[in-house]
Amino acid sequence: MALSAGTRRTVACLLVGLGALLIVMALLIPTYTVGKLAKTPLDLEITTIATSREDEPSLVLDSKSLTAPQGSAKIDENVPLLSQRFVTVEEPSDADQMTVQAGQTLRRTDRQGDTGLLTASVDRVTIDRKTGEPVSTEPNGSISVSTNEKGEPLTEPVQHVGLQYRFPIGTEKKDYPYFDLNARATYPAVFKEETEINGTTVYHFQNSVPATSMYDVVKAPTNRLTLPAAKWGLEGGDTPVTLTRYYKNVRDLYVEPQTGTVISGGESLHIFYGRSAEQEDVTALKSHLVFDDETVESQLSIAKDSIDTLNTFGRIVPIVLGVLGVIALIAGILLGIRGGSAPATASSGGFGPRGGSGYSSRTAPSAPAAPPAQGAVRRGEDDAPTEQINVDKKNL
Repeated sequence: MALSAGTRRTVACLLVGLGALLIVMALLIPTYTVGKLAKTPLDLEITTIATSREDEPSLVLDSKSLTAPQGSAKIDENVPLLSQRFVTVEEPSDADQMTVQAGQTLRRTDRQGDTGLLTASVDRVTIDRKTGEPVSTEPNGSISVSTNEKGEPLTEPVQHVGLQYRFPIGTEKKDYPYFDLNARATYPAVFKEETEINGTTVYHFQNSVPATSMYDVVKAPTNRLTLPAAKWGLEGGDTPVTLTRYYKNVRDLYVEPQTGTVISGGESLHIFYGRSAEQEDVTALKSHLVFDDETVESQLSIAKDSIDTLNTFGRIVPIVLGVLGVIALIAGILLGIRGGSAPATASSGGFGPRGGSGYSSRTAPSAPAAPPAQGAVRRGEDDAPTEQINVDKKNL
């Protein structure tokens, strides 16, 4: 059924309004909605596993050899190592910031239970959900590396400066400050190159930590020991020699730039006892640990899910809304033009305008009306006029 002119104008206005609204939404979603979505999710729960490379040296000091009555320090070779880190989100967390807790252990897998545990730590830091940087509140984190007699962790407030577990949303090809948990200091993560992992573009960063005195970081007895030179395996017999534990590291990080997810990585750990940072006397640990294949695939999956969400609201939805908006806008304009030029509705007094019929006809000039014939029925004044026909009586 055809629409009346008034209805067409109403529908046209609605279509134009809807089209304009859809176009505005298409423009706002990439800047507003995506900005809200481009944050580290609060349901973050990630387990990463790194193992020692079999084609490189993996050395570990047997700590029992330092306390044994006989013999000198013993260095085990080709030791299989496994580093496991479990990251969760804790309180306080909200729309803009989140508290990340990371429990990490390093153990040698050739020994069972606690005998294989080399290090353990619990790190907490509150970070900005978009930049990944720690918040300015002081202290913004804590570190636990030891326990009390009840087995409860001894937590020490530590101010964190720099990235750790995630890079910014929209990571750039530049250097970033990176916080090292062991040294409790910040060193640059230097951008090295753009490369690919399983078809996904990643940015390679490298973070180098110089030899650092662990005794200066934590005044633990194991970080500075005094033993006979012979026990250290040094010349001097029973002469006491004090050695300090030093730590250095070269860390490689492969980051998916859109989401800031660390897809893969590795650490070249080197811990030793020495009389100075430049003199290594006894190796405590030396190994190259890298993410295993399952961890890489898991991190890729997390990054791709986030990328799909960002692409949906950043590209697909705006395009669809924009196209629908243009179609509605054009349809409304065309319908409005047609509605404005529609013919007026005929009056209700007859077939056409008063004074003529709805048909085109040629009529002679009207003659004076003849009086009605006797017996004829008189028509009402409102009846439509009739056409007069001249009849030639000669032809009857």
